[in-house]
Amino acid sequence: MYLDYAATTPLTPQVKDYIVSLLDTYQNPSSMYQSGVEAKKIITTARNNVAKFINADSKDIIFTSGGSANNTLFIKGYTNKHHCMVLYSPTSHKSVLKCVDSLKYKCPLRVDHTGKIDFQDLKECLSMNPMKKLVIIEYANSEIGTIQDVQQVINICHLYNAIVYVDCTGSISQIPVDVKRLNVDGLGFSAHKLGALKGTGVLYKKSSIELEPLIYGSQEQGLFSGTENVIGIAALGKAVENYNYSSVTSDSRDYVYDFIINNIADSHIIGTNIKDRLPHNLYVCFEGIEGESLMILLDIADIQVSTGSACTSGDLTPSSTLTAIGLDEKLIHSGIRMTFSGYETKDELDYLCSNLKRCVEILRQLNK
Repeated sequence: MYLDYAATTPLTPQVKDYIVSLLDTYQNPSSMYQSGVEAKKIITTARNNVAKFINADSKDIIFTSGGSANNTLFIKGYTNKHHCMVLYSPTSHKSVLKCVDSLKYKCPLRVDHTGKIDFQDLKECLSMNPMKKLVIIEYANSEIGTIQDVQQVINICHLYNAIVYVDCTGSISQIPVDVKRLNVDGLGFSAHKLGALKGTGVLYKKSSIELEPLIYGSQEQGLFSGTENVIGIAALGKAVENYNYSSVTSDSRDYVYDFIINNIADSHIIGTNIKDRLPHNLYVCFEGIEGESLMILLDIADIQVSTGSACTSGDLTPSSTLTAIGLDEKLIHSGIRMTFSGYETKDELDYLCSNLKRCVEILRQLNK
């Protein structure tokens, strides 16, 4: 039973069939002969589909290798080109935190116990010196599910003439994006969160935003060069063409949430109110156990969950998100994250619930 949809998603049948149909398309899309031109057309079609998906202009879509590449390209690309200070959420993806850590001028924003940005602190940081500001936020936190007030953050930042980049990789499967309505300066997401292939990302940037290239060359406006991943890009184009946000539901998550709060004592739902978070996300801490031990026991029962962001698995340091929200040290290592497809059956959910209760009881007994 796979319950780690925030980490990655399976290929949809339509995308899988489309990939198979393109396996003989090996030509270089920069080539001028007919088959190379046809490969280029495949990329153009995908670019148009992605632009429509987020209500952008096709010329403002840059294909990259994934979410971390998006974040690095925009942050490094902008700061290398402009003398500025970076303001960032401390609950951001590790690629953002590591990238910002290498910069001279940076300032973390204050967040509350749910991970939401403190607007008063944001205003103070924006006005603290005359330097140009680049503000980095995530649309929603993939670990604890908290959804930011993105439009409000953007509006505040623009009042101070700051540039705003939004990392949507953790939310793109759950929440639709309209870049023109948001009036966002830059935005990124990854294909494998949408039922497409790993190794493909999308960076949107306003045409007025100038970036220093991350990889030099001629492709993707000279910002992220190299021979294009035609099949990866095409798969993403097909995935967004068929994506249906009306099928997004919190039913599975809510069913398990109700079971936990009524049947497993000393459990804590981390993040915002259950109705005010990513619909598929449930992050729970259980007092008296280690989250990693619970994950292993559930895996033995063929239930696959995580202890947080897949990009930090294997890292024994406390989660930067849980640390930033001030979670009690006793609870930081006691949590698991479950993210649902929404298509789980009642029998599957009951199987999960019974095993969750059983495994928590076993671990608590062992830790007495």
